[in-house]
Amino acid sequence: MFGQKSTMVDRAQALPGRDAPTPALPPHEVLGTPLTPPYPEGSAIADFGMGCFWGAERRFWQLGAENGIITTAVGYAGGYTRNPTYDEVCTGRTGHTEAVRVVFDPEKISYTDLLRVFWENHDPTQGMRQGNDVGTQYRSAILYHDDTQKAAAESTRDAFQPILTQGGYGAITTEILPAGEFYFAEVYHQQYLSDTKNPHGYCGVGGTGESCPVGVARTGE
Repeated sequence: MFGQKSTMVDRAQALPGRDAPTPALPPHEVLGTPLTPPYPEGSAIADFGMGCFWGAERRFWQLGAENGIITTAVGYAGGYTRNPTYDEVCTGRTGHTEAVRVVFDPEKISYTDLLRVFWENHDPTQGMRQGNDVGTQYRSAILYHDDTQKAAAESTRDAFQPILTQGGYGAITTEILPAGEFYFAEVYHQQYLSDTKNPHGYCGVGGTGESCPVGVARTGE
């Protein structure tokens, strides 16, 4: 079972999905802002795959509106199936990774700042898994929206690799690919670890750094 889920599905064999998108989503449980477009003028979008998207999203919304975070949301990206469901993604037959979308104000926080959070809050060397979560849906990915984001993703990857190597980790397996369609996940996944939904919920990704073995490595040190 794990072998199938850890092998990327071919486009021709991927589930077809459906035309209907996820039903309308309520505002952000913590920030109170809309999860879906249109976003405020001047804002920018960053999409990341870091394993379990619950903890990844929490790590980014915790940066706060005062630091330029406009909204965050979780969804499915990097695959083939149109408007997939969570159950479909879990089969490994959609090609999608669990992703977090971060809408931010580049006047207050840079894309490079967000990349630092990305690299420091998961293990980007594990291939088709993240910790005990096994499968293509948990792979590490940066889905860039323009050439500037692509260049920043590649340069920070190259800067972080020596730190990982020094710590005894292997080669970075993070995919860096163009951002295609981002399919928003079901409402119950959005801000799943918020105090009003699951205050005692657990996800090994995106915590204080203690739950992630490379979370103690800091790119500026």
